[in-house]
Amino acid sequence: MRPFLTLTLAALIASPALATEGVLDVVAPFEIKGTDPSTSGNIMIKMELAETLVNADPDGRLTPGLATEWQVSDDGLSWLFRLRQGVTFHDGTPLTAQAVADALAHARAKPGLLDTAPITAIAPEGDDVRITLSQPFAPLPAFLSEYRALIYAPAAYDAQGTATQVIGTGPYRLTRMQEPLRLEAERFDGYWGQPARIAQVTYQAVGRAETRALLAESGDADYVFNLDPASVARLSGVAGVEVLSVPVPRSLLVKVNAGHPALSDPQARRALSLAIDRQGLAQAILRYPTGADQLFPPSVADWHVEGLEPLAHDPEAARAILADLGWQPGPDGILTRDGERFALTLTTYPDRPELPLSAAVIQQMLAQIGVEVTIDSTNSSEIPVRHADGTLDLALLARNFALVPDPIGTILTDYAPGGDWGAMGWQNDAFTALIRDLAAGQGGQDQRDQAMAMLQADLPVIPVAWYQQTAAVSTGVSGAVIDPFERTIGLSQMDWVQP
Repeated sequence: MRPFLTLTLAALIASPALATEGVLDVVAPFEIKGTDPSTSGNIMIKMELAETLVNADPDGRLTPGLATEWQVSDDGLSWLFRLRQGVTFHDGTPLTAQAVADALAHARAKPGLLDTAPITAIAPEGDDVRITLSQPFAPLPAFLSEYRALIYAPAAYDAQGTATQVIGTGPYRLTRMQEPLRLEAERFDGYWGQPARIAQVTYQAVGRAETRALLAESGDADYVFNLDPASVARLSGVAGVEVLSVPVPRSLLVKVNAGHPALSDPQARRALSLAIDRQGLAQAILRYPTGADQLFPPSVADWHVEGLEPLAHDPEAARAILADLGWQPGPDGILTRDGERFALTLTTYPDRPELPLSAAVIQQMLAQIGVEVTIDSTNSSEIPVRHADGTLDLALLARNFALVPDPIGTILTDYAPGGDWGAMGWQNDAFTALIRDLAAGQGGQDQRDQAMAMLQADLPVIPVAWYQQTAAVSTGVSGAVIDPFERTIGLSQMDWVQP
C-alpha cells in the first residue's frame, strides 16, 4: 500500500483515512443506509458479508448459493429449495430451514422484488424450505438471488422483522460500521466454502467522482467502483492502476410522467425522444461506444430485439410532431399551447457522476425543439417519492436490469403496469398480459419481442445509453472482477501480488 493522501484530499473525503498496511480498501459512491438488506443489501453482498439462496454467474445463469438445488412441482405452484448443510452464521448459530424461512418472510414484508411475487407461504420442510405460490412464477429462483433476499441470522432481526445487525454467512464478518460512510470486516474462519485470501477489508462511501479517482491514483484505495468518464481516461495511463470495464445490463433512461398534460400523447414522448442525440451524448459525454436505440443492449440477448426500428435523432421531425399537437413557439422560442408553456422539471441525482452532466446535455437538446427544462439534481430517493405523489415530470436515471439475472422481474415491477423506477401514468393492458404470461413461464421469444416493440412504440421511458461499468484496481491486487450483474467484486478471491 502507498502513503496516505495529502491533507487536501483528506479534507475532501472528510472521513477516516483509508490506506492501512495489509487491509484491502474498497471505495464506491453508495452510502450505507442501514443494516437491513432492504436498505444496503447491495453493499453487504458486494462485501461478501451475507449470501442468498441462489447465485448467478457472469452470464446470468443461476448457480447454487445457500441452496444447493431447487425443484418445482408439475403445476408450478410449489418450489423446494434444498439447503446447504454445515453452514454457520457469524454469531455461531447454524443455518436452519426455519432461519431461512424467517429471513425470506422478513424480506417479503418490505418493498422489493419478493413482495411482488405471488407467494402464499414460506415454510421449513425438514432441512429444506418450501415456497408455495398462488400462480406459477418461473423467475422465483432468480428473485431469490437479489440482494434484498440476503439471509441473516435470527438474532439480526428485531421484533418488527427489521435487521438491526449484519449477521450473515459470508466469507467476511462485519467488525465495525459507521453509517453512512464506512464499514470494516475481517475474514470469517468458520466459512463453509473457500476461505477469503485477504484477512481484512474496508468499504468507504465517497460521493465525489473526482475524489474516488484520486484515491485510486494515490494508492489509498485498492478497488474503486463506478468511475466517471474523465477519470477512466486519466487513470488508464496511471502506473499502478488497472482500469476494468464491462458492458452491464443497465440503461440510462429518461422516465416520463405519461399522465402529465403535455406528455400524455405518445407522440409527444416520441418528439422528446427524437430531440436526443444518443450517439453524440454517449461518445462525447459518457465515452461509451454507442447510444441506446432500444431499452436493452445486445448483451441481454433474450430482450434485445434485432430488427426493431431504432430510436432516431431528428429534431426537425420532433418540432413537426409538436406543432401537430398544437404547440407553437412563444417570443422566447419556448413552445406554448392554450397559454401554457412547455416547461418541465428533470429530476436526477449525483450518486452516478455521469447523470447531472448528461442531464445538462439533454436540457440543451430539448431546448432546441422548444421545450424548457429545469434540472433538479437531488437525492435519488426523490424519484420514487415524486412518482408516488404525482409531482414528477421527467427523471434521468440509471436503471439496473440485473437486479435479478432474469430481467423479467424488473420489467414486471417497472411496467406491468408501473413502478417507482419505470412507467408513470402509463398502462398498456396487452403489454401487461404478455409480461405476466412470461413470468408464469408461458410464451417465449416472440412474446418478449412483442412486449419490447410495445415499449418502443409508447415510450413510457426513453432509452438514452447502454452502460459500461468501470472500476480502478491496484496492480498490487489480483483476482478483482466486475460482475455484469453487480453482485460481486470478487473480494474473497482477491489476493496481494507478491513482490
